[in-house]
Amino acid sequence: MRDLVRRIDSATPPDRDRAIDALRAFAILGVVLGHWLVTALVSDSGTVRGASPLHYMPQLAPISWVFQTLAVFFLVGGQVGAKSYAAARAHGTGYPRWLRARLARLFRPVVAVLSVWAVAAGVMLASGAGYDTVHALFRLVLSPLWFLLVFATLTAATPLAARLHPLWPLAVVLYVDLFQFGLGGPEWLGWLNVAAGWLVPYCLGAAWARGGLPGRGAGWALLAGGTAATAVLILFAGYPASMVGVPGSAVSNLNPPTLAAVTFGLAQCGAALLLTGPLRRWLRRPAAWAAVALLNLSAMTVFLWHQTAMIAVTALGLLTGGALPGLHTVPDGGGWVLARLAWLPVFAAALLVCWAAFRTYEITAHKGRPRPGGPGGRIVREGRPDREEAMRRA
Repeated sequence: MRDLVRRIDSATPPDRDRAIDALRAFAILGVVLGHWLVTALVSDSGTVRGASPLHYMPQLAPISWVFQTLAVFFLVGGQVGAKSYAAARAHGTGYPRWLRARLARLFRPVVAVLSVWAVAAGVMLASGAGYDTVHALFRLVLSPLWFLLVFATLTAATPLAARLHPLWPLAVVLYVDLFQFGLGGPEWLGWLNVAAGWLVPYCLGAAWARGGLPGRGAGWALLAGGTAATAVLILFAGYPASMVGVPGSAVSNLNPPTLAAVTFGLAQCGAALLLTGPLRRWLRRPAAWAAVALLNLSAMTVFLWHQTAMIAVTALGLLTGGALPGLHTVPDGGGWVLARLAWLPVFAAALLVCWAAFRTYEITAHKGRPRPGGPGGRIVREGRPDREEAMRRA
């Protein structure tokens, strides 16, 4: 282990901003833990249905403030995307080739999860499982994919986002919400915010890449302004306190994003900017950096399979013949919360199994020969990517 840590640290280019990788890792872990905490699968008369503790215990809404970290992911995506596009242009790489390379790693693991679940759904239906149960499970697995479609769209729009001021998409969200909620506009209008809402942190990331967010002042302004705006919208404009969707609620802050979700995201982006300094100092430690780098290499695998891990544990628990607290019971009290916290290490162990089985879909392995190409090349030995080169390309 010490040798691996040393190799990862020595293979990292000295000019790499390790804080960016840490923010991406924290964002992914936030989404994973958030889903595991606010999603429940209730066993009821032979049927499994989805539920949320936020529906029964709305006082737990602050949990969503901690674990709904998508804005940070889009901030980092915009920063990295803008930098990589600028570097590609400087080296004479055209937009189509750059875009294909950016999207390949994003969607290659999706094929694996869709294939496995297509087979699993067919087997469950053929073995007599109810349609409602299969639909609830399949929907739970597919629900994170909307994020990938949005991220892919914004990645394709990177040349535009690199020149677009974040205030423009923010204005779109403001007017959409004003027309929809204030003037009784049609519900479909809110779906314009799916692109506009997440374009705000993506454009902030692009501005960060070109030096448009100088010093800690920008971080404090975003954190204070975003927090104040979100508080006003929740307390006086009727927006929900939860930053994730809650079954049965008339309005969801996330599906599609509302102005409150976007201002909350601005506060998160401000906090992320303020954390970059401490993170850079912390990640000078080789062991800390190795953990962050390894997670980033399999970030998509972790993201795509974390719901499957929770479902697998839930399904195996049904074999005991009874409803296990925190796993199959209605999430309506503090006992469920404590029991769910105890299940988190089990979910993590199941996710580790999924990672071991499917991580190869995220890292392309070309057997038998080194592939040249200067800084863009990758060395492959014995059918596996050389870990040091992988660190350089992570």
